[in-house]
Amino acid sequence: MTDPSKPKDGQEDELAGTEQPFVQHLFELRDRLLRALYGVAALLAVLLFYPGPSKLYDLLAMPLVKALPEGSRMIAVGVVSPFLVPIKVTVLAAVGLSLPWILYQIWAFVAPGLYKHEKKLVLPLVAASTILFYMGAAFCYFFVFGQAFPAIQRMAPISVAVSPDIEAYLDFVITMFIAFGVAFEVPIVVVILARMGFVTIAQLKSYRTYFVVGAAAVSALVTPPDPVSMIALLIPMYLLYEAGIIAAQVFIKHTQAPDDAAEAAKP
Repeated sequence: MTDPSKPKDGQEDELAGTEQPFVQHLFELRDRLLRALYGVAALLAVLLFYPGPSKLYDLLAMPLVKALPEGSRMIAVGVVSPFLVPIKVTVLAAVGLSLPWILYQIWAFVAPGLYKHEKKLVLPLVAASTILFYMGAAFCYFFVFGQAFPAIQRMAPISVAVSPDIEAYLDFVITMFIAFGVAFEVPIVVVILARMGFVTIAQLKSYRTYFVVGAAAVSALVTPPDPVSMIALLIPMYLLYEAGIIAAQVFIKHTQAPDDAAEAAKP
């Protein structure tokens, strides 16, 4: 495969004349990082005033609180936990909601050094990976927690008073959000592997059975100990794998380097 950074005779390099000194790149990187930080800080300031740290934690804890026995409440073991834990939730919410802005700053920094066909590959993948991560976290919160927490409470012995600690609950929720968010990135991984030439479309189709087995193992490890939660993660992962195969075919066709596309068009 020809190197797109070395244009053929008579062809103009897309990036010609765009080179910048190393120090200027550092200044640009600093400015982009500061803009990302300012965006997070601005959103954090808004969330601190409305709806506020306590309301945000109540919203995060709602699926568990609804599943607790009547009269039960969550507890705070640490002396400063009632203050620090809601603040942590607010900071994490600000970072999570600012993710598109942060990724845009990263994209704005690296985009000038990419060729057109590379931009066609990177920009859709960055946008799609962000959306898929949000979808995974939302699916976990609205569906999995609603099914898993009542099932866990039904399994609890009668002799046990269920009063979860707010800090332990936060750690559990963050772990689950990350697990489901990463699991929903299956199409991105499939597209990258196929586009880089590590696997072919035919191989991806033949690996379906192996993927289902692997996805079942991952689902059993990251979800609460009930079959509903496991199946709730396994089914989307398989559907996303199939979506990744379709997307890979489209990306391979439309993100080829100009020289590669010309070679592929030859009879």
